[in-house]
Amino acid sequence: MYQALVKTHFQFPGQKSLYTGKVRDVYNIDDQYLAMVVSDRISAFDVVLPKGIPFKGQVLNQIASYFLDATADILPNWKIASPDPMVTVGKFCEPFKVEMVVRGYLSGHAWREYKAGKRELCGEKLPDGLKESDPLPRPIITPTTKADVGHDEDISKERILSLGLVSREDYEQLERYTLALFARGQQMAREKGLILVDTKYEFGKCEGKIILIDEIHTPDSSRYFYADGYEERQAKGEPQRQLSKEFVREWLIANGFQGQAGQQVPEMTDDFVQQVSDRYIELYEHITGLKFEKADTAHLSERIEKNVTDFLKTRQ
Repeated sequence: MYQALVKTHFQFPGQKSLYTGKVRDVYNIDDQYLAMVVSDRISAFDVVLPKGIPFKGQVLNQIASYFLDATADILPNWKIASPDPMVTVGKFCEPFKVEMVVRGYLSGHAWREYKAGKRELCGEKLPDGLKESDPLPRPIITPTTKADVGHDEDISKERILSLGLVSREDYEQLERYTLALFARGQQMAREKGLILVDTKYEFGKCEGKIILIDEIHTPDSSRYFYADGYEERQAKGEPQRQLSKEFVREWLIANGFQGQAGQQVPEMTDDFVQQVSDRYIELYEHITGLKFEKADTAHLSERIEKNVTDFLKTRQ
């Protein structure tokens, strides 16, 4: 069985702090760089599951790295290098206090709101008569606040500006970048027989310039449909086939867990963990069109610490 990385306690040169998220551990290096370690932890229903998924971190890190490189002509991004298959080192910058969610189809949260009778989402009007997974007349931006604790919340452009979360000039530039990135993501997805349904982008400011930060177009931050059979399924009112971690949520629901009080996470057998790992590798190969090369996990923590430390020494 391959090793999975579920906790990190690295001490990198110049390290000032460590932020531990649900999946990513972010090391602040001298307020100059961030070393983002993408762990093998997996979360669903806002709960981190008890076992890690081998190669999940490598898959997510390498998909994000692939798309950061593929969109660098649209705007600069935070990435400097990926010194380890599970790590990206990039520029330390001040993040904007909003996430830019962009939707090309009526799915997920937007569909649930629409089904409940709402015809406006974050100030964007939606026409009557749409079905789940229908294309929207045009891509819409439905921003959310970035919550330090609890859930992110929908917010309109007008509210963002009135609260002074982002200046008008910067926000309108974020809108342009968001739509350009989404158009590129949809084009790249089409070339792989996929539909990029919705996604989110995070931006920051570095030396006075807006840059793209965090992950991009991964199955954890994006929803993909398979293009093959999409029209037929819509015509019949059938659910679309998704390329995402939805299958993990479905397994949990089938085993009586939806993150509610008193519910126990079902046992994650070795066989199930292997299935999830295989699915993530399949996601990587389908989204990028590249063959996945499994990194050696025999001494996982030691490998990461050495690779990142050696890289940071070259920046001193």
